[in-house]
Amino acid sequence: MAPAIMKTLLILFILMNLDKGYCTETRDQVLSISPTTQEQVDILKNVSTQYETALWQPVSPHYIKEETQVHLFVPANSSETVTDLLQKHAITHEVLLANANELIEMQTKNDSTDPRSSSTFYERYHSLEDIYYWINRTAQDNPDKVKAILIGSSYEKRPLYLTLNNRPNKKAIWIDCGIHAREWISPAFCLWFVHYSLSFYKQNQDIANILDNMDVYVLPVMNPDGYKYTWTTNRMWRKNRSISRSSACTGVDLNRNFDANWLCKVGGASHEPCTEIYCGAFPESEPESEAVANFLRLHKDTVQLYLSIHSYSQMLLFPYSCTLDEAENHNDLLEMVQEAAQKIRRYYSNTYKYGPGAKTIYLAPGGSDDWAYNLGIKYSFTFELQDRGHYGFLLPPSHIAKACNEALLAVKTIANKVIEKTQAPMGSPPAA
Repeated sequence: MAPAIMKTLLILFILMNLDKGYCTETRDQVLSISPTTQEQVDILKNVSTQYETALWQPVSPHYIKEETQVHLFVPANSSETVTDLLQKHAITHEVLLANANELIEMQTKNDSTDPRSSSTFYERYHSLEDIYYWINRTAQDNPDKVKAILIGSSYEKRPLYLTLNNRPNKKAIWIDCGIHAREWISPAFCLWFVHYSLSFYKQNQDIANILDNMDVYVLPVMNPDGYKYTWTTNRMWRKNRSISRSSACTGVDLNRNFDANWLCKVGGASHEPCTEIYCGAFPESEPESEAVANFLRLHKDTVQLYLSIHSYSQMLLFPYSCTLDEAENHNDLLEMVQEAAQKIRRYYSNTYKYGPGAKTIYLAPGGSDDWAYNLGIKYSFTFELQDRGHYGFLLPPSHIAKACNEALLAVKTIANKVIEKTQAPMGSPPAA
């Protein structure tokens, strides 16, 4: 055979094989799975614990039940095994996200780290280093409105910075973001809220009323070690990065580490360090939760509204999550989240469930919102932002603006109701 013909055939053979490899490539996926029998539930629990997967919804195998939709992140190296098992046992499933790798790449792509140099800065996700830079830059650019204070350090000694407008004799709002590392829309909201407050104070009556009457403490990333880890090593990481003395497994669920019915026997938290809902060795065993608790204890007489921002599932929750008992001011809390959900539906055509955590989603002892409520902050809420599962934790940057605007509307609605119920607005004439 002529050398030229052999060369042509060789090139064609390589191209054909390259094309074949491309078509059969397995990618990280998210599956939506619907078990219908107890046997299928047991198999799915086993799959989610014995294979290299990550439960998105529910957060723990403990919550998997018949006729309950399960969202499971399946890395490429486990995809064939997991899919074969589901098919073998006739468990209904479908691919929710076939391109998880592309979405992760899209989330980490950034054109600017400086908030002053890009109009889309707040419509991007940012690394921990970028967020620390943003905190310092925002404080420098707004010295009369914003201060950055250190309230503590993480397990790996990263600073816990709080941005605030600190004035004497002011009541206050607390907002924390990023308690769970993989919920990237949460820190994005904290940045969005601060930027909106500074930009629209003179244009928006609702935000003006809030800032005239209350200071706002904002903790953009409560779990910096975990957040950093999601950018460098494992995008699906949830807990902090503390090392257990009794196990090779790493991390504590900070939202099970507060002293609110901690590790109660009704479920919702675990004493096993390898689980996603490990509650820690004791309440406030983690430096992150301890720092937040210490700060709030010092300011419990001024903080009137506590907000913790999470994702995903589109819910506006209030105490209790650690028990099925009703909060003392249940009706007030219900009225506030109901009005907020109605406004989101009216202005953004999106639906948010609302109610007490335990009855609306599941029992979850050791949560920060319940702890804050028991401390005396009687307006305490957890927001679960977009979406309801299509993208889940991999919400594309193009969805940040709408998700943050929905949450912002809820914050403004609830904060103004709290002001209305607890204090006379600034400038109001004294009662006759």
